[in-house]
Amino acid sequence: MWLPYAITFTTGFAISFLLAPLAAHLGLRLGIADRPGGRRQHGRVTSRLGGVALYGGFIAAVVVAQLLEVPRLDPNESRRLAGLVAGTTIVFVLGLLDDRFSLRPGPQYLGQAVATAVAMAGLIFIEYVNNPLSRSPDARLLFPWWLVILLTFFWMMGMVNTVNWLDGLDGLAAGVVTIAALVLFANAAFRLQPPQVSVSLLPLALAGACLGFLPFNFHPARVFMGGGAPTIGFALGAMAIIGGAKMATVLLVMGVPILDVAYTMLKRWRAGKRVDLGGREHLHFRLRDAGYSQRAIVLGYYAFCGAFGVLALAISPRLYKLLALVVLAALALLVFVLADRRETRPAKGE
Repeated sequence: MWLPYAITFTTGFAISFLLAPLAAHLGLRLGIADRPGGRRQHGRVTSRLGGVALYGGFIAAVVVAQLLEVPRLDPNESRRLAGLVAGTTIVFVLGLLDDRFSLRPGPQYLGQAVATAVAMAGLIFIEYVNNPLSRSPDARLLFPWWLVILLTFFWMMGMVNTVNWLDGLDGLAAGVVTIAALVLFANAAFRLQPPQVSVSLLPLALAGACLGFLPFNFHPARVFMGGGAPTIGFALGAMAIIGGAKMATVLLVMGVPILDVAYTMLKRWRAGKRVDLGGREHLHFRLRDAGYSQRAIVLGYYAFCGAFGVLALAISPRLYKLLALVVLAALALLVFVLADRRETRPAKGE
């Protein structure tokens, strides 16, 4: 089965790698670019059209994966694939419009909700979770229809905005999503019995697209993700559901970014500020303001997310995964509190 894996990954990587320089050029040519200042402290005008490379690489690899002869166990796979592609396309187009016209939060949330509804029409929704307190491997907690809708909207829009807000330092969001996608791939391809080969190709396509883009996005970035961040966030959230409701696995990998969003929103709410606007309160910005280099922060995130990704693959009992999530939350909270108490100092030169 290594050939389908290699073809899918290479397609995503190659298309994204080839499109990234074009996206960098087009962004500058069309004026869709970020200038130094504000919460982004980069040193030059930089294109925001990186989403073109990410979306192009991912969709191309997904299409190629459907042409490969691999076992397909899900009778509804085609419908779910249509929901994934259609929803991701809606978020991508919305991201392009935001890159060009700087949309207000309201239209963005509405577009994300429409994309989520389209994904749900493609049978991508959270109808149950595995019961971590039961010894039976088939024990599940089934949700009523109204809770299915609420949980799916909360999960999908939460993932979109978590990855979007994570995109604050060069290479941070692309690298973390790569790690999460590779963990989903390994889980579906090697841990599940029987292996979900066709499903595993989807996160592998996303990992390839992100890695092909990363050389142009790592510090100092030649192109920013822009609308690509919510696009890959939506794709990751959907694939966590498609892959057998593996939200716990994604929660372990993405735990720090997710908890950072929740912690930041709580702080803004307590301060009487709007919780949905950008700012420098996120952990990666506070670490940067405390004097750590961009590369040190980004590599630290990679190491932390990767370690919990390996842990998610290594432990099988559901109760242990629940305990791991509790430990992760406690560690993240400790980091947030220490970051709050640390006195900021001028950033060191890089």
